[in-house]
Amino acid sequence: MNTSASNRKDDAADLKCLRGVGPAVAERLAKLNIERPIDLLFLLPQRYEDRTCLTPLGATIPGMRTVVEGDIALTEVVFRRRRTLLVRIIDGTGQLTLRFFYFSRAQQTGLKQGAHVRCYGEVRKGPGGLEMIHPEYRVVDKNDKHSLEETLTPIYPTTEGLQQPRLRNLVNQAIDRFLPQVTDWIPQHCISAHGLPDLKSSILYMHRPPPDADLAALGAGIHACQRRLALEEMLAHHLSLRKIREQNRTRPAISLTGKHALRDQFLAALPFELTGDQRATLDDIDADLAGTHPMMRLVQGDVGCGKTVVAAAAALNAVAEGHQVAIMAPTELLGEQHRDSFAKWLTPLGITVAWLSGGLTRKAREQVYIAIGNGDAAVIIGTHALFQEGLDFHSLALVVVDEQHRFGVHQRLSLMEKGRHAAALPHQLVMTATPIPRTLAMTAYADLDTSVIRELPPGRQPIKTVALPEKRRAEIVMRARDACHAGQRAYWVCPLIEDSDNIESQAAESTHAMIAEALPDLSVGLVHGRMKSADKERAMHAFTTGKMQILVATSVIEVGVDVPEATLMIIENAERLGLSQLHQLRGRVGRGATASNCVLLYRPPLSAMAKRRIGVLRNTNDGFKVAQHDLELRGPGEVLGTRQTGLMQLRIADLIRDADLAPAVQKIATQLMDSEPTAVSALIRRWIGAGSRFGRV
Repeated sequence: MNTSASNRKDDAADLKCLRGVGPAVAERLAKLNIERPIDLLFLLPQRYEDRTCLTPLGATIPGMRTVVEGDIALTEVVFRRRRTLLVRIIDGTGQLTLRFFYFSRAQQTGLKQGAHVRCYGEVRKGPGGLEMIHPEYRVVDKNDKHSLEETLTPIYPTTEGLQQPRLRNLVNQAIDRFLPQVTDWIPQHCISAHGLPDLKSSILYMHRPPPDADLAALGAGIHACQRRLALEEMLAHHLSLRKIREQNRTRPAISLTGKHALRDQFLAALPFELTGDQRATLDDIDADLAGTHPMMRLVQGDVGCGKTVVAAAAALNAVAEGHQVAIMAPTELLGEQHRDSFAKWLTPLGITVAWLSGGLTRKAREQVYIAIGNGDAAVIIGTHALFQEGLDFHSLALVVVDEQHRFGVHQRLSLMEKGRHAAALPHQLVMTATPIPRTLAMTAYADLDTSVIRELPPGRQPIKTVALPEKRRAEIVMRARDACHAGQRAYWVCPLIEDSDNIESQAAESTHAMIAEALPDLSVGLVHGRMKSADKERAMHAFTTGKMQILVATSVIEVGVDVPEATLMIIENAERLGLSQLHQLRGRVGRGATASNCVLLYRPPLSAMAKRRIGVLRNTNDGFKVAQHDLELRGPGEVLGTRQTGLMQLRIADLIRDADLAPAVQKIATQLMDSEPTAVSALIRRWIGAGSRFGRV
């Protein structure tokens, strides 16, 4: 591999060296994460259009997307419902109208009678015959034989103010000027072993595929050229995570050598024994915390497996040696649940648990800040409020991140940086109830060591799941009444139906009114995201203590709520939710020794996707199997929350579709890190760019 400076021009060049790029265009390109000419090479088309053939006007039919050309027979501006420019073209076989709602005087002048114009667009029926609305066009000299496109025309992802013709022009400039300089950093034998083409050929093919290209393969993302680029993209992200891991192994952390008397006292007071998986995970954590470099461990386990108890036991390692622990939750409701659990467990041990959320009054927040700053608060539980400027920890030794995929990389980094203690970083324990298949975890979380809790606490019974059409809602109301009269409790969840908190709360409120009217002898409560924290807390407390029998809620109760007496979960509009979210909601019941049920109410007819999701839930309670199906149905971007995390924002690769490349990615990564550090940095810079600045998360 040539690592000379001449082969790194592709990284150093400025976008403004391209014709047509000024400050405004550069700003729009930045929205597409394009900051250098080379970035344009890796902006791959979303689809392609065939502009290699010319269709006579007389042969066009509605719905056809094609190239046409003809003489302009008439140009006029009409004022009907809106000001419109109409241009009629003819070619001897027929005629077609070009319709423009937005046009300039220059366009009107250029499209004058007698000019010859070539257009591309979709043919549709109009009031005066066939027409194209806002086609791409150019005026040409019909005496010159203008050749048609020789390759398929790429359609790129774009942004406001950046039209396809300009974007294609910039990409073509980048190809002509910078593609020859692009360095292929992956050893050739690694590529040929998988029957893949070289980098430059792959890039060129993706931007300029021949007319006979396999559009089905390109559309499915399985063309050999896409696979070559997917391999490199996966490799770059994997390398960035390996670099994070490598960097953290060189940075100092507070060594927590294992004063376990406090923890032993905590475990002895629990009304249950830890499972084998919980103890094995705690052993992994103990070994990490005793080290002199920051622990970075992911604990994944199914809902209800007892991750929170493990986190509390780990926290006592730090507290016993006079340090602090920060526990970060993605929502106030989950944070409040953690606050209550930790206070119940730790207050009898003389440990102060502080709560920090955006809902605190200014005076209360100032008091918590003081307790955190002087070390009086040993365990601090909070939401995004933990990131606020002005919050200084006395001696932060451990950060616990719950439901980690809900947080952005920069947020976790900022909390880690708050924990500097004598230039040492705090240890980091990351927890998720979204189980991740091993191959995917090795790629997506290469910076983390992993522990898995598969065992559920003894005495738990499988949850029976049934799906019923919403017309049977009245029958389910009676079923909830019977369960509550038997001393049990029920959740009735109204999830987000449209992208509006207001609509979500209205749905919950109307359902609450319906159930309260139908069951006047029961106490029916309500919790949704638009309620004040105190009101939510009051309702949750009433439900937890049994003063309330039925809780109508939105999906804010998806994680963290633990009420052993709750044995019935009813989920409205189940067909609109993803598998993992349904499984998380289902996991709110089945936490005691009584048999539990989950009822999925749906509005028929069910789509094929909804049938598959519901079928999976009916057939298994295993969160790992549910997660695998969810990954197959929705992709890792949704399941892992990568739209939030910033690390695994894959443009080309798909971690499920391209899972067979993962072993090669890991093997090549090891080879490059051992012998080609220049290649490692170059690949990360090429695919991730500024994203790699989060390298200490």
